[in-house]
Amino acid sequence: MSVKFGTSGLRGLSTDLVGSVSALYSTAFARHMLETGQLQAGSPVVIGRDFRPSSPEISATIIAAMKRLGLRPVDCGTIPTPALALYGTSIGAAGIMVTGSHIPADRNGIKFYRPDGEINKTDEEAITHLAAVLRDDPSANLVEAGQGDDQEAEAIERFLERNLGILSADALTGKRIGIYQHSSVARGMLVSVFERCGATVFPLGHSEHFIPVDTEAVSPDTVTQLARWTDELALDAVLSTDGDGDRPLVADEHGIPLRGDLLGLITARFLGAIFVATPVTSNSGLEQDGGFSVKRTRVGSPYVIAAMEEALASGGTGVIGFEANGGLMLGSDFVVNGKAIKSLPTRDSFLPALAALGTAAGRGLSLSALVEDFNLPVALSDRLEDYASDRSAALMAHLRGSREQLAAFLAPAGTIADVSDIDGLRVTLTDGKVLHFRPSGNAPEMRCYVEAADKDSASNLLEQGLSLLSGWTA
Repeated sequence: MSVKFGTSGLRGLSTDLVGSVSALYSTAFARHMLETGQLQAGSPVVIGRDFRPSSPEISATIIAAMKRLGLRPVDCGTIPTPALALYGTSIGAAGIMVTGSHIPADRNGIKFYRPDGEINKTDEEAITHLAAVLRDDPSANLVEAGQGDDQEAEAIERFLERNLGILSADALTGKRIGIYQHSSVARGMLVSVFERCGATVFPLGHSEHFIPVDTEAVSPDTVTQLARWTDELALDAVLSTDGDGDRPLVADEHGIPLRGDLLGLITARFLGAIFVATPVTSNSGLEQDGGFSVKRTRVGSPYVIAAMEEALASGGTGVIGFEANGGLMLGSDFVVNGKAIKSLPTRDSFLPALAALGTAAGRGLSLSALVEDFNLPVALSDRLEDYASDRSAALMAHLRGSREQLAAFLAPAGTIADVSDIDGLRVTLTDGKVLHFRPSGNAPEMRCYVEAADKDSASNLLEQGLSLLSGWTA
């Protein structure tokens, strides 16, 4: 068995999570909630899943585990993670989402929610400890297929109601928007929401087979397909999400995806945010915006949420957080277009998409023109898949070993001016370019992030960075 908590939730091979492991960890989570008084006998636990082949079986095992513990499982079916989280908090329920997000179908994951929102790192440690204690307990590892109260329609309706009215019913009249549906659990809701904003919507690329879509490193094949659709259908935008609908993909009229951190910046302005929490991987131009204060964190929603909670505890208002993948978290309540939007401190893909399309339409700009108007440093990222965890750990240890070792490794790319070690190694070169290496917390992948003044320089630096990673041997 090889499962562990990553940047957001428990992750592992599907073959490891199907069966006793999902029973064990969901039991440990529920026991932790019961022992800390956040749940009592008979309390509801909302449970959702994505479209991965392994997700229904894992979900059924979890439902049975909740029943054995005297809790009331509520089956929310195939639903976006933010919709599950919203429904859970609205009825005071804990939640469990079965999803591997953007990673391939041979892997899966489980995200856990307290009645007040996502679990934090302290909760993760407690659940991991309890799982170890219960590892030899037959009842905690029992695999049964359970059924819960079916509340999928109600959970979907509440999430739709949250998003309808953020833009007026005619805000996108005349706009032609493609919805790349693939295997996202958000695909139907995206169509409904943007049709209700006045757009002409084109559902595209529906798939019955799971397709991993990483909104932070969109594949060249996906970009080519997006460009083909925008050209053939004269689209103003193409919208999509990752597998569980908590990370947005917004592509302009040429099929070029907008960076997730730019979507976060657009949304911050759209909401009138005062405080922004975001990981070190987000664009360095955010601090120059001037409209809000910025707190940098490690990568992962628990760290962003912790920074938001700290700001709120000190009396902060207008608090949001977002990641470089575009997932947006609301720490505060906001009012937009006369509509109150309650805080939702978990990643959401709908609000950033609405903010981007609404801002562009309101200013009479195409999405590509809106991007140019923000004039951020060009930021690109990519990943090397099947990069063994042992290899990435050895590389990072080598680079952190001494300044001389790091300088020698980076010599083909430039000379070091500054180094940040918040999460991975983020190096600013003497020419102002940025090169950031970071092992993925969710899969055997090595990620590379770069920034430069223009696209060609950024592309060249990204190619250099990936080449350095690929060629390294211990």
